[in-house]
Amino acid sequence: MVSAALLAAIAVGCFVAAARLRRASWPYRGPYEAVIAWQALGLAWGVSTIGALLAFGLSVYGQGVFGGLFALVEDASAHGLYLTGAAESPLAPVQVAAILVAIGLTLVLFCGLTASFVQVVRTRRRHHDLLELVGRDDPGVPGARILDHPAAAAYCLPGVLRSEVVISAGALKVLDERELAAVIAHEHAHLRQRHDLVLLPFSSLKRAFPRVRLMEGYYRTVALLIEMCADDQARRERSPKELATALMRFGANNAHTPIGALAATSEQTEVLARVQRLLTPGRALTRAQSAAVLCGAGLLMAVTLLLWHVPV
Repeated sequence: MVSAALLAAIAVGCFVAAARLRRASWPYRGPYEAVIAWQALGLAWGVSTIGALLAFGLSVYGQGVFGGLFALVEDASAHGLYLTGAAESPLAPVQVAAILVAIGLTLVLFCGLTASFVQVVRTRRRHHDLLELVGRDDPGVPGARILDHPAAAAYCLPGVLRSEVVISAGALKVLDERELAAVIAHEHAHLRQRHDLVLLPFSSLKRAFPRVRLMEGYYRTVALLIEMCADDQARRERSPKELATALMRFGANNAHTPIGALAATSEQTEVLARVQRLLTPGRALTRAQSAAVLCGAGLLMAVTLLLWHVPV
């Protein structure tokens, strides 16, 4: 029961930490570290919540979560599936309910992740096929596919075998050569670092819990940090002012981004935050601060997984 209580405390603590992290200002100074912190909190919440339910439900075996699961399977094989609260079952009805809730939550999270992945893959495949028909190459815009559309748009379509950066004709009209190069550098940063895979678990959480507004807020927070990560990569190649100017031009003319794509711009307030960060960057996190965040994330995951083995 001790492991169940500790895992439950971690699950609650992850919610508290996520609320504080969302309001904190330091993630803008270290978006890479902040994204890792968000990943650790999300994963630790899921593992600790499921673990707490299983630890409570399997506490009768006194072998921890992993040991209890094996013991449950052995009992079920020897005496039949008796998770019904029957007299011969060592599990109380409330423990059976906890196990069933844990299984249900696991299925919800897994199915949400799978459904999000399948939807994104299908949508990207259709969009890639469409670009083959309506897109065109332009020698003046190397590394990008041109889409004849009047609205300003710039996004990337990640893929395993083919990844593309798409620029609309409307964007070519509002951006000068240097601003366009900055936008393309931003999109290529998304592709190199596979930010789509980083964002996928958070989109699956939003899909799994569509009525929980917090999930939408967490998703948008991580999406903004990922855009800042790409901004940081782009300004290593281009001037921050060029990218900031491009973002402002997009802010007034940006088109809707296709599902499964990562766009240069998003909501107006988020664009303004990125522009301000590009033009007046704060002091980046020190090595000690970065190490503290990374070590904290690693320690959180290690403790959470260790508690699955605690036999008390």
